[in-house]
Amino acid sequence: MGTLVRRGVAGSARALVVMWAALVLAVPLVPSAVAANTTVGAVLTAAKDAIAKQTGVHLQVVSKSASSASTQRIVGDLGLKAGTETVSEGAGKVTIRVTPTYGYLSGNASGLKDIAGMTAAQVKKVGKFWVSVKAGTTPYASIATDMTAPSIVAVLPRAKGTQLSWGTAAGANLYVLKWKTPATSSTLALSITLTLAATGAPLPVQQTTVASNGSKETVRFSKWGERVSVSAPPASSVIPYSKVAG
Repeated sequence: MGTLVRRGVAGSARALVVMWAALVLAVPLVPSAVAANTTVGAVLTAAKDAIAKQTGVHLQVVSKSASSASTQRIVGDLGLKAGTETVSEGAGKVTIRVTPTYGYLSGNASGLKDIAGMTAAQVKKVGKFWVSVKAGTTPYASIATDMTAPSIVAVLPRAKGTQLSWGTAAGANLYVLKWKTPATSSTLALSITLTLAATGAPLPVQQTTVASNGSKETVRFSKWGERVSVSAPPASSVIPYSKVAG
């Protein structure tokens, strides 16, 4: 799709491509309940601590590319050591399951080809099977890195260069963090806005990323503290990665 990378560093959608290729916020204001002298550093430190204490989180991601009419959507539930996500774009669909011992991937032909980046020959081999990758391998690391709740800490920016303001949405007080990342030889310049709860634990609520070419991605976080259980597919429906990539 050539769209943005979710969570700022490495999302599962991009990881799949790597694996198979190498394989309205209101006008900012300062609610009376929020201290006006809170610093960016203090907010980030508290957010890191709050994320580390969570057992799970629900994600909804919408990515719109400036160069394509299609929209990629990701829905996921991430636990402490396991997670599951479904990635869809057009008619394509791919589902990822990660457990502490194995990662699994399945999808329809369109999803395996256009989202996961498989060749026609690989798609044929997979069919209706789940592809398995073992923990400790490079393919497993590629899809598992961002599939747990603790990994959400990666959305937090560095304090330097980040602007802090306050806002409200749906009656809730929010910290609003804004920062930019410059373009590199392989990435576009990005403008990022992250909102965190300003009442109670300062957990992420929403992150919006806009690229210099107009592409946009929105990530919504909810159900913090949920318990996530991920089971392996039946053994009879699993095919090892080596048999697909070989």
